[in-house]
Amino acid sequence: MPDLTPIVVLLVVLVMLLVVRRAVRRVTILEYQQGLKYVDGHFRGLIDPGAHWVFKPTTSIYPIDTRVSLLSAPGQEIVTSDGISIKLSLAVQYRVVDPVVAINEVQDYLGATYSLLQVALREVVGVKAIDDLLQHRDVIGPEVLERSAAKAKAIGIEVVEVGVKDLMLPGATKRLFAQVIEARQQGLASLEKARGETAALRNLANAASMVDQHPALLQLRLLHQLEGSSGNTVVLGMPASAVPLPSSGRSDAGPPSPDSEV
Repeated sequence: MPDLTPIVVLLVVLVMLLVVRRAVRRVTILEYQQGLKYVDGHFRGLIDPGAHWVFKPTTSIYPIDTRVSLLSAPGQEIVTSDGISIKLSLAVQYRVVDPVVAINEVQDYLGATYSLLQVALREVVGVKAIDDLLQHRDVIGPEVLERSAAKAKAIGIEVVEVGVKDLMLPGATKRLFAQVIEARQQGLASLEKARGETAALRNLANAASMVDQHPALLQLRLLHQLEGSSGNTVVLGMPASAVPLPSSGRSDAGPPSPDSEV
C-alpha cells in the first residue's frame, strides 16, 4: 500500500494557505492618501502610504483622499438687505487635513461642510443690497471663505477657495433692472446730445463774433463755398468802399478813346 503521508501533508498545506489567503489581505495606501486603522472596531492610528497586510477578521484600513477636491453647492434663494430675492450657487475647493476628526467625530464631513458654506453665504448676502452684490460679485466668495474657514477646520476640513458660480435674478427683477439700464443709457445719450448741441452753438457764436469784427470773412466764406459748386448764378454786392472813384481832373472828358492808354 502506497504511503499517503506526502499527499496528506500537501493537502494540509494547501488548506492552510487557502485559510490564510482568505483571512489576510493586502491594502495599499497611495501617496495622496492616509489610512485609518481599526482593530475590533477600535481606532488604532493612521497608516502611512505603502503596502500593508491586515488580518481581515479583526482589522480594517480605510484610505482617505487628502487631495484638493471640488464641491459644487447648488443654488439657494437668499433675500438681500433691500428685499430682493436672488439665487446663488458656489464652487468650493476643499481638502481633508485631519482624517481622524473628519471620520471619527463627524458623521458626514462633506454634508457638514456644505451646511457651513450655506450659513456663511446667507450671512454675507443678507447684509448687502442688490446693487452692491452685482457690482462687487467677486468679493462674495472670499467673504464666505473667511466666515467658514475656522468652523470647517474644526471638523478636519480646509476650505481652500470659494467662488460664485451663478447669480440668478427672478424674471420680474430682471425686467426691472433692464428698464433701469435702458433709462440710464437714454439719459447718457440725452446728455451727450446736449453736449454736442452746446458745442455747436458755442462754435456758431464764435463765428458770428468773428464776422462782426471782420465783415470780409463772410464774402470769403461765400466764395469758398461757391468754389465747390457749379451751375448756379450768384449776384454779389460789393461795398462802395471797394470801387475806386474817377479822378476830378477827368470828370468831363467823356469816355476814353479806344487808342488811349488806360
